[in-house]
Amino acid sequence: MRTATAMALTAFVGASLVGCGGPAGKDAKNVTLTIAANAITGGKNAAEANWLTDYVIPRFVAAEKAKGVTAKVVFQPSGVDDEQYKTKLSLDLKARSGADVIDIDSIWIGEFAQAGYVKPLSELPGKAAEDWDGWKQMSSAAQDLVRFDDKRYAVPIGIDGRVLYYNKALFAKAGLGTDWQPKSWQEILDAGRKLKTLPGVTPIQLDAGTAMGEATTTQGVLPILAGAGAPLYAGGKWTGATAGMKDTLGLYRDIYQGGLGEPALQQEAKGRDKSFQEFADGKIGILGESDYFWRSVINPKGGTAPMADRDTAVGYALIPAQAPGKGLRGSDFVSYSGGSVRIINRNTKYPDQAFDLLAFMNSADAVKAGVDGAPKITARTDVNDEVLGGDPMLKFVADRVLAVTSFRPPLAVYPRVSLALQEATAAVVAGRSPDDAATAYQATLAEIVGGAANIAS
Repeated sequence: MRTATAMALTAFVGASLVGCGGPAGKDAKNVTLTIAANAITGGKNAAEANWLTDYVIPRFVAAEKAKGVTAKVVFQPSGVDDEQYKTKLSLDLKARSGADVIDIDSIWIGEFAQAGYVKPLSELPGKAAEDWDGWKQMSSAAQDLVRFDDKRYAVPIGIDGRVLYYNKALFAKAGLGTDWQPKSWQEILDAGRKLKTLPGVTPIQLDAGTAMGEATTTQGVLPILAGAGAPLYAGGKWTGATAGMKDTLGLYRDIYQGGLGEPALQQEAKGRDKSFQEFADGKIGILGESDYFWRSVINPKGGTAPMADRDTAVGYALIPAQAPGKGLRGSDFVSYSGGSVRIINRNTKYPDQAFDLLAFMNSADAVKAGVDGAPKITARTDVNDEVLGGDPMLKFVADRVLAVTSFRPPLAVYPRVSLALQEATAAVVAGRSPDDAATAYQATLAEIVGGAANIAS
């Protein structure tokens, strides 16, 4: 295994030139490629860093050698905050440098495309990407994750989904069935009111306010807005103070002004982490979260708030629409997803070889090696069928949640829109009416997106 120092040295070399080594072209016999990821041995996302250095690089080099190509692959590690990583990538790409194959958050695709940092795969490398057999093993949700303006810009790595978690023991004490699947918002509120009879229990935790950050938007506002039948962005317009937005904020009012949620928790700097611990301690009845909560928070093995009885004590349900058939696309249930993807630097000297590397990294064998026995939802349905069999919750997300999911608009202004949504929920939690909060949100939105002409209201 390489040391972090050795990888840092190769990162310096790899960042200097894109695709250095040998004459460029599809038939080049001597190729150097670099991979950038926000992962580093001994630090952030160490498992991915180890997979890249110990599995991907040596096996890809060997596979290329068998084809008569001498390939050198350099890993360019990082272990920083995601925004720092994004800033560095943007500066590299703007300077026409950076790695050939780059891991990014899917939400950055549109921004990078609009900045000219990345091209659709149909253009770079072209036919090889369009004909890749791996697409046959990608769910429609995974493929939607990498689309911008109806074109694929990347290869998906993994995908997640949002659900409602609930504590079965608390449900039983409150006289609720432990096999719970609400079919409307009203049924969530009804369950919350029964849970309210239990001393020391917060019935519902739906992330709100700015302290919760993006979790408020993705775990809370957007799935609820989808349940009201409203996309955040569609047809070139952002959703403003529509009936759907007011209904969404109305649900926040019913929870937080109705005594079913804990307003103070939404204002704490570590409020989300505290909510995780309180759920694990049996103090929260219903929690809206992603499968990350199951895999990495309450996981009995290595979770940050481990629950030894997780598999029997914790239930999970689809997020219902406001009423049956009222969700986006006329659906009964909704969710939101995100995930990580890999792009090709548009300035690479070796686009065909870079895609060969991408295809290798996303082959079934490589993906299974990356999972390494720790169940998580990958972009490949064949791998999911094999590795998720022992985890019904993740199988539930892969099979049922992703079938009804939606995605955040991958546009440069999205983070500012997201903050405005967080502020709207904070206002409602603090006692403001949904109508007033929605009106204030639309005024802020107009400043962000260039005026009322870009808003549906």
